[in-house]
Order: sequence, then C-alpha cells, then structure tokens
Amino acid sequence: MNSNLTSQYIDHLDSIIQTHDTCHQDTDFRIPDRVAYNVLTRSRSAIEKISGKESHYTKQSEEILNEEWHPTYKAELLIGIVEALRDDIRSGFLISFSELVRGEIFQNFLDMAEYLCDEGFKDAAAVIAGSTLEAHLKQLSHKNNIDIFSTTTDGNVRPKKASQLNQDLGKAGYSLFDQKQVTAWLDLRNSAAHGKYNDYSIQRVTQFINWLKDFTSRNPA
Repeated sequence: MNSNLTSQYIDHLDSIIQTHDTCHQDTDFRIPDRVAYNVLTRSRSAIEKISGKESHYTKQSEEILNEEWHPTYKAELLIGIVEALRDDIRSGFLISFSELVRGEIFQNFLDMAEYLCDEGFKDAAAVIAGSTLEAHLKQLSHKNNIDIFSTTTDGNVRPKKASQLNQDLGKAGYSLFDQKQVTAWLDLRNSAAHGKYNDYSIQRVTQFINWLKDFTSRNPA
C-alpha cells in the first residue's frame, strides 16, 4: 500500500476534525453555522472520495445529511464518521482504500504516458497506456469475481486475453458502450505492441489516454 497516500488522507481527515474541535473548544455554545457548513462539505467530500460511494461510511453520512436537523448537529454526527474512517485507515481495515491506491498508481502511469505523448513519443505512450488498460481490466475482473484464467481443452491453465476479460466484464462489470470502447482501444494497444506504429497517430494516442483516465475513474478497481 502507498504509505504516502495513506498519510495524505489521514492528515486531511485530521484537519477536518481539528477544524471542528478547535472551534468547539473556543465557544461554550454550538459552533457557528459557517464552521458547521465547512465541516459538512469537507467531510462529505472526503468520506465519499476515500471510501467510495457505496461504502457504509458514505451511506451513513448521507442519512445524516438528508435529515432536517440543524447544521451544527449534523456536523457533530458527521465528525464521528470522519474519525471512524480515519481510524480504520490507520488500522488497515478499509478495503475500498486499496481501490484508491490502485487508482493512484494507474494515474501515475497515465501521467507518464501523457508526458511521453506531449514529447512526441507516441509509441511508448501507447504501450504504457495499453498495459495500464489491461492491468485495470484484470483488477476489475477480480472485483467482479471473474476468473482471469481459463482452462484449455488439453487441460492447461492460461491467463485470459484482455479481449476475453472485456467480454466477461461487459456482462457483469460495465456498460456495453464501455465494452465497445475497450475493444477499440485494445486494437490500438495491439498495434503498438506489435510494432505497427503507422496504424495510429499521436492524436489518437492522446484520445486513448484521456478516455482511459475517464474510464478508470468511472470504473474503479
């Protein structure tokens, strides 16, 4: 796990908690509304970004936010969820946090591909982007309980090709539109991997990278 990324998010959650607690200590009454809204907004954003939209942290926070309570009371309750999230990250109990780390790693590779593309090295950029796409398909398969290996008629076990994973994920993981897009970009990846550099332009590789950033963001693994 990326320890730097872990520390960054723990520090961010700590800062939200400190904003609330410091103001609470400075007054004998409830915290000002402007501080409450600050805490509510930052807490909601951090909880969803770190734990995911479907996590119980996010669902609990949404239940609180949807109630017709005073903002200061909501902030008090939401801080409890922020503290729980922070403590779970520290303890290594947040499963979905690994998705965030993988997303950060993939993003780093895509930034590298984008830099190479900007410098005119379209073929190297295409290979890196293609490898990132294939790695993400494998992670998505794990997330959706799809076997990434297949058994041949002679009994040998072999890794599934990216195209097969894409077909499987089209049934269980993402939309038919995404499936067709993945098929098209895998063709570009294959051209780059097999030295068919005239089959695509630098503009096409740029489109590939931009699409892949959006795809991995919408389909976290």
